[in-house]
Amino acid sequence: MDIKAILIAVGVIAVIGIIIGIVLGIAEKVFHVEVNEKETAVREVLPGSNCGGCGYAGCDAMAAAIANGEAPVNGCPVGGNDVAQKIAEIMGQEVQETERKVAYVKCDGNGEKRTVDYNYIGIESCIAADLLPGSSPYSCKYGCLGFGSCARVCPQRAIRIIDKKAVVDEELCIACGRCIKTCPHNLIELVPASSKYRVQCSSHVFGKDVRDACTAGCISCKICEKNCPNDAIHVIDNIAKIDYDKCTHCGICAAKCPRKIIKEY
Repeated sequence: MDIKAILIAVGVIAVIGIIIGIVLGIAEKVFHVEVNEKETAVREVLPGSNCGGCGYAGCDAMAAAIANGEAPVNGCPVGGNDVAQKIAEIMGQEVQETERKVAYVKCDGNGEKRTVDYNYIGIESCIAADLLPGSSPYSCKYGCLGFGSCARVCPQRAIRIIDKKAVVDEELCIACGRCIKTCPHNLIELVPASSKYRVQCSSHVFGKDVRDACTAGCISCKICEKNCPNDAIHVIDNIAKIDYDKCTHCGICAAKCPRKIIKEY
């Protein structure tokens, strides 16, 4: 065995190792990225749903935005007040407790209540059906199409299609807002989970046209508005809308509504 050759080989390897070490050390300094400890701490608190309900691409982006002061500490709709309080402590801020919200489908027009204009044969998609003449096979062009596009994007499986209409399981809903963005008729909104009375219609046409299209539509008669003792409900653009900041859940609007489209929950 040639000892000299072995020593040379060991020496070459040692030199190469030293060179690589020096290069890596320089690279670490050149490409070093400062770690924002607050960002890391916030990310650990966030639920990790990556639902996009906060308006950011995911929890990583949300954590960075909060740490940089670009997003509020209570900006995560999934985490709710518990997560908001923890993030506020990390950021050295105070946060007011907010009420939990849930998605709500503003339509009561199930299969028996709506008039059909034509039979839809095609992709089981609300988005696809919305592209056809009139944006709906039903006479009401504002109601739920019932093909489940909202249910398919819900990360919690909190939406089911029952009798051709989307129904939200409020126990499972995390208010991420994906269903709202997906619905082509814009009839899903977030409401306070504690709201006892809700208008279950989204039609903006006049009374006679509503009656012809659906037996469960708002006819904009304003009886609810005239009888509300708290000025909490108004008919705007031919549809009743409840101001939940003013509503005291007295139930007069629901009792007076001739079409029974103000539902108690």
